[in-house]
Amino acid sequence: MDRHHYETFEKFGNDTFLLHLDNGRAFGRHSKDEPSILAPLKQCCRIRRSTWYRLRLLSLPQYQLSDVMRSSLSHDPLSSVAPLLAEPHLAALDRRLAAVLQTVSGCLKQQSEKGGDEVFYEDLDHLKDLFASAD
Repeated sequence: MDRHHYETFEKFGNDTFLLHLDNGRAFGRHSKDEPSILAPLKQCCRIRRSTWYRLRLLSLPQYQLSDVMRSSLSHDPLSSVAPLLAEPHLAALDRRLAAVLQTVSGCLKQQSEKGGDEVFYEDLDHLKDLFASAD
């Protein structure tokens, strides 16, 4: 949501590339969620099955997204100077993940009422039987 524009290096002529600028608010305000970012998911109601399983995994207490992120950030050299994400931002990750999961659950309910089953893009066909009991 913070990528409002991009830059290119004209010096390189046609051999240029896009350079996206990070305005420093990639995580936004910890106290305000931006529900419009879920619009594509709500409109299309399509998600890769592998993504669904990963998101569900990150919602489990033993693999909670904020804990995984905190652990990952602790390996950054700058973490000894100051935390890279404040605790309220880490808590916001869990809250926002719950909103994504709720949106997909709404899609599943909507599809089941219509008699369809097209929410998931099957990218794990070879593992489908293994995960069938998890649904």
